Amino acid sequence: MLRTLTINLSKSRLIKNADSFIGKYKKLSSGVPKLNSVQPAKSVNAMEDKSIYLLPNNQRFVELDSSQAFENLTKQEKLYAHYLSRAAWNGGLIVLLQTSPESPKIFSLLHRIFLAEPLEELKKSAIKVGISEDDFQAFLVYAGGLFANSGNYKGFGDTKFIPNLPKESFESIVKASKAYENDSTHIAKLWENTKDAMYNIAPRLTSLGLSDKGITTYFSSNCTEADSNLVNDWMKTKRLEAYICRTFKTVADDGLPLYTIHLASVEKSAKPPLTMEKEKYKNAYFQVTRGDYSPLLSLVNENLSKAVEYAANDNERNMLKHYINSFREGDLDEHKEGSRYWIKDKGPIIETYQGFIETYRDPSGQRGEFEGFVAMVNKEMSQKFGALVDGAERFLPRLPWGAALEKDAFLRPDFTSLDVLAFSGSGIPAGINIPNYDEIRQNEGFKNVSLGNVIPAAYKESVIPFLSESDKQLLEKYRVAAFEVQVGLHELLGHGSGKLLRQNADGTFNFDKEKVKNPLTGKEIESWYTEGETYDSKFTTLGSAFEECRAEAVGLYLSLEPEILKIFGYEGQEAQDVIYVNWLSLLWNGAAKATEMYQPSNKTWLQAHARARFVLMRLLELEGNGLLTITEQEPGKNLLLTLDRSRLATDGKKIIGDFLVKLQTIKATGDVAAGESLFDTYSRLDEPWNRWRDIVMLHKQPRNIFVQPNTVLEGDGVQLKRYAASAEGMVSSWVERFPGTRVHDALERLADADRAHFADLLLL
Repeated sequence: MLRTLTINLSKSRLIKNADSFIGKYKKLSSGVPKLNSVQPAKSVNAMEDKSIYLLPNNQRFVELDSSQAFENLTKQEKLYAHYLSRAAWNGGLIVLLQTSPESPKIFSLLHRIFLAEPLEELKKSAIKVGISEDDFQAFLVYAGGLFANSGNYKGFGDTKFIPNLPKESFESIVKASKAYENDSTHIAKLWENTKDAMYNIAPRLTSLGLSDKGITTYFSSNCTEADSNLVNDWMKTKRLEAYICRTFKTVADDGLPLYTIHLASVEKSAKPPLTMEKEKYKNAYFQVTRGDYSPLLSLVNENLSKAVEYAANDNERNMLKHYINSFREGDLDEHKEGSRYWIKDKGPIIETYQGFIETYRDPSGQRGEFEGFVAMVNKEMSQKFGALVDGAERFLPRLPWGAALEKDAFLRPDFTSLDVLAFSGSGIPAGINIPNYDEIRQNEGFKNVSLGNVIPAAYKESVIPFLSESDKQLLEKYRVAAFEVQVGLHELLGHGSGKLLRQNADGTFNFDKEKVKNPLTGKEIESWYTEGETYDSKFTTLGSAFEECRAEAVGLYLSLEPEILKIFGYEGQEAQDVIYVNWLSLLWNGAAKATEMYQPSNKTWLQAHARARFVLMRLLELEGNGLLTITEQEPGKNLLLTLDRSRLATDGKKIIGDFLVKLQTIKATGDVAAGESLFDTYSRLDEPWNRWRDIVMLHKQPRNIFVQPNTVLEGDGVQLKRYAASAEGMVSSWVERFPGTRVHDALERLADADRAHFADLLLL
């Protein structure tokens, strides 16, 4: 999406999960949660501490409440939302297969156990065989984490988590279950197939990545970065985008590598030109097949077909029909066509987008994770975002890179605030800017979606170290308001701005090659995008972090505009406080949270938004001459971040403005080498940050896990079923979401089919 502002970040391209940098769309009141200081733990080497791979027994579960918005829907709208939600949830199971080889079977094992008997009965049986209350709670928390992240790697940060109870205790619970009693052969086989992988924290298995840097199922485990680059080169020659594929490497009869690009689709048979016979390229063979995730996509289409019957207009019906065609055939162009109808469907009561969307977790930054959301309009907040859209053509020229690097015409997007009813995938964003397809975003438009009920839930019981008491008090009062402003600017004017300089198929250019100059050199433009090249295909692994940094910087830069603050209802001193908190919150995230997502062992950033925020924090720390300072207050235990608010509109604006010119110029011209050099400068963990990361890890708090509702058919209508904000409520929601074994069987068959491609991981 162009990506995702998460709360700790941003999913947009999506704003993504909601954790640290958050602010929500709701009225400010005494109801905003208190920000408590956190006591540092004893000093240990965080990378040697097994606890970083555990979800604690006091893991916070929070309800994602959408009941008020749902009850305001008509009967037809509720039915439409119900079938869309069912499609999203079934599609979200694909992420288990996209996360790790063992995730599908761990899910099946746990879900079969919970499906077979009430939790109370399972707990009684477990305690009867000697399991402690703590170990049973750890079992539930692990299950809740696996369900929430759609696998055993965190959706935010991509690090592995393992059960917080001994393997022997886990096995005792499995064997005490009714599911084991009913079918001991099958449950025992699932346990044997997953137990070692579930607990294994060998270095390569602790995070997602390619080859020796981690594990990925977007490529078979024998693929290296060189393999990935070769595959991407071949796909570029065929003008194939990688959103809906995975790649498996085997050996051809003559001993050369054979790369199979496997498309996601219901249909499995050959169908040129979607599929391609084996051909040779650079001393290797390539072929394209289809049928990946077939049984799960079949379930998606069953529900999308039912949703069509309750759609409100032709745009929605056409959108869904093209999605169905795309999932059935493995045709990305069909999904693009559905996205075009989605853009045309302005201000719907029920909003949805489903498919292989975000590319964060593909090590080469091009393959999309399945994601599906269903949400309902929040009229009050949507009015504010609408006013921001109305002013966009006035605000865009205020960005510092000049008209030559801006889009030729502003494509007015739909920008609405929505309450999430269902969000499947590895995590829930706070906002979304989609579609990610370059040609549609540049020439036809996009939508900005703010997910209004996510942030308040994400902020519950939030804690914030490394700030003075006065700054904490300001955050407590204005954090929600500031994030509301940042979401709008990040999504609409961040991801929605900027031109890609391109040479067209006929040799012409979309810019005046004689007149347009490079703002960084003053010389003529020397690089651009050629036919078949996209931002993702050129910037690959750097792309997400680079674009998120650009969007975040736009949010900081334009939040200084009084006219924009007034749109959101803030003037005078209150506006100044909101501006300060916006900058403070983002920079605090860069200092106090971002390095949680850095892996010192191989100097790798595990999360794009985290790297983006760290870059902006380091930029202001290094270039600000005291504008931003971080000091070590207690050796090895505590830090203090201080921001000089009196200089934000002067020095702060100039530093961020100059940096934005660099970011947009590099992006517009496709200058990947310059982008990598720039980011290397500011995202290296030089001392003292390499040492300060251990202090950050001492204060690390688990991210909240969202408990989402289910929609249930009752008679000829639909009811919303809510669940307790607890591990038990989380488990119950997932049991009732999939009340049969059809999905278990599908997941197990698919995992078995993939097994040979990841066999070497069993040896770690």
